[in-house]
Amino acid sequence: MAQLPAIEVSGAAAEPSAPAPAPEPAPPAAADQLPPVVQKYQLPQQVESVTADEIERTVNLKDPEDAIKYLPGLFVRKRNDGDNQAVLATRTWGLSSSARTLIYADDILLSALINNNNTNGSPHWNLVAPESIARIDFLEGPYAAAYPGNSIGGVLLITTKMPDQLLLTAKQTESIQPFSQYGTNHTFVTHQTSAALGDRHENFAWLFNFNYLDSYAQPLTYTTSATVPAGTAGTFLALNKTGQVANVAGTGALTHSQQVVANLKLAYDFTPWLQGRYTLGFWSNDQSSNPTSYLTSTATGGPTFGGIASFASNNYQWNEQHLANALSLASNTHGAFGFDFAVSTYNYLTDIQRSPFTVTPTGIGFSEIGKITRMDGTNWQNADLKGIWRPFGINGPPELSFGLHGDRYELNNPTYQTPTWNFGSDIGSGQLYSSGEGKTQTGALWAQDAWKIRPDLKLTLGARAETWRASDGFNLTTTTSSAGAITGATGVNQPSQHAANVSPKASLTWSVTPDWDVTGSFGEAYRYPTVGELYQIVTSGSTFVIPNPNLTAERDLSGEIDIIRKWADGKVRLSFFEEDVHGTLISQTNFVNIGSSQIPISSVTNVNETRNQGVELAAEKDNMAITGLKLFGSVTYVDARILSDPGWAGTNPLTGLPDTVTGKRVPNVPDWRSTFGVTYRPDAHWAFTAAARYSGKQYSTLDNTDIVPHVFGAFDRFFVVDTRVHYDATENIAFDFGIDNINNDKYFLFHPFPGRTFVGDVKIKF
Repeated sequence: MAQLPAIEVSGAAAEPSAPAPAPEPAPPAAADQLPPVVQKYQLPQQVESVTADEIERTVNLKDPEDAIKYLPGLFVRKRNDGDNQAVLATRTWGLSSSARTLIYADDILLSALINNNNTNGSPHWNLVAPESIARIDFLEGPYAAAYPGNSIGGVLLITTKMPDQLLLTAKQTESIQPFSQYGTNHTFVTHQTSAALGDRHENFAWLFNFNYLDSYAQPLTYTTSATVPAGTAGTFLALNKTGQVANVAGTGALTHSQQVVANLKLAYDFTPWLQGRYTLGFWSNDQSSNPTSYLTSTATGGPTFGGIASFASNNYQWNEQHLANALSLASNTHGAFGFDFAVSTYNYLTDIQRSPFTVTPTGIGFSEIGKITRMDGTNWQNADLKGIWRPFGINGPPELSFGLHGDRYELNNPTYQTPTWNFGSDIGSGQLYSSGEGKTQTGALWAQDAWKIRPDLKLTLGARAETWRASDGFNLTTTTSSAGAITGATGVNQPSQHAANVSPKASLTWSVTPDWDVTGSFGEAYRYPTVGELYQIVTSGSTFVIPNPNLTAERDLSGEIDIIRKWADGKVRLSFFEEDVHGTLISQTNFVNIGSSQIPISSVTNVNETRNQGVELAAEKDNMAITGLKLFGSVTYVDARILSDPGWAGTNPLTGLPDTVTGKRVPNVPDWRSTFGVTYRPDAHWAFTAAARYSGKQYSTLDNTDIVPHVFGAFDRFFVVDTRVHYDATENIAFDFGIDNINNDKYFLFHPFPGRTFVGDVKIKF
């Protein structure tokens, strides 16, 4: 069974983190071996890993989330380069489950646990410069007491590099996507510039990473209508995912983003036993969206919005500036006792989106009056103190680890009325269209004991005690006229909530032979509602969300059996897993006709019981048949079912008859997901990679009535093939060329996803 690798500051006195790629290309025979890592805390999860060297040779890397696209069972909903809403889906939890997976970059939590969705709950990947990644490890399931119930889907650990000597690199990446769909026929281009500078001076090391991205995206949404607007031509007749009329009248979000990532890392070895590290991360995003109408006026022949108001919500200016800080102290753990202490903060310094309230009756104009949606003031803090005690030394049988955890999340999300939507005060007239605010906080105490009962048998037992509280919830809603005037307002102070739970964990590993391991694991976990699920009202862009302040925690019971066969240059793993969840928190999105527009409305409920069970086969092997040829791949099957939901009172959208959700598939979890790839390294300079990814059918509605494929809002099967050629021209210069989705598969995951995209880059190390 793989163990959690150490994540430490680098340097002579520290436990080694994963090393940066070697100056000379590795010979083919050892090309894909993970560097040795020091075991720190023995955690019972199965681990899948990828290193910087593998990423460089196999992945067309533009954003940090690209690095994990070929790991078993994982999928990232990345819609475009620089996507700030890229949710990680795992083998048992799909999209809209951002709060069921934990993502860390060193000591900073990238998961935005203020929500559990594909929008403001999405991880903040963009705080990590792609070129700063040293390695990534994914830990399956909630089997370690050290992590909260948000680890139901797993834990992703990103380890970034620290230099041992003077380091200076620069990289330029270009991405080109020809795109044609409905009335859009255009080529969308991304430019990306990355640089890193760092050094080590005796006990002190520092590293500065910079990344600038200028991205034009294909349409992320489309504007639809239940009718053909009177007096217009150019409508594309279509249905929505449930078979209702949803004619396409134009693009929705058509974005241009300019993003900056700047990271500073400082590390100091106070003594041979004690190291400290400080990380500062800054991310900014200036984004604009200008929707395009496909409609023309039959009277004048000129372009028109046809009076469809939702064109206005997709015309916006969005300015974001986020700041993260992390401070940690850590001992090495070669002795009988060791500890880690880490505290991190994440702050929305600026987060302001401005859009017009509606469109003009004719033509392609917008109203002066508009909305200003703000998230600045939203913030969270996390603190962890971990200890380890080996009473009989590092080679003794028991290893007791223990710790304390605390977190606090604060949501601040007002939407203001403004008389001039595209300039002026950031609070407009001072009048609120809506507001959602509130806080959650969690405290936890945990302990875990790993005991080698005999040389070939290890038992790990643990428990996590947690207390959770939600408070200070407030919601304001208003009614408005068609022109945007506020005609009424209702404010509600929401009730506070409190819960306390204890979650047991257990794992038993039998090393049948030095090459064969069998592990059985069990874990209970409580995933508490996020502050956004409880209190956030969203009426921004094409997103409308209704909160539910009465949600309760979901209780997860997970079990897994892993059978692993290892070689010096590869492994194969067969896993059987099951998750039974009581009170599953699921977001349901439906299209509602408002005037001539169709608007997606989302709300969250506790589903009484769901069950996800399945099997996964994953393998990788170097030097298959010939030296330098590596094969890798995985196949995952999941039967995800709703076992009970007596509170469901929905009807079939086509027939209008009462429906049931019992026995239906859990939304957003595909039945099949697979990856297969091959990398060939004929010598130390070249690497050729081809990889294919497949995802099977998934539903997005509780009653599984979304049966129409290949339309806006649908969740389609897809099969995508990527290629990459890597060439180390010299010791200091490398070139790459690749094609993502070379087969140009056209598919929707609610949003239209990128077609064939050409990627090229050059990297220079000074």
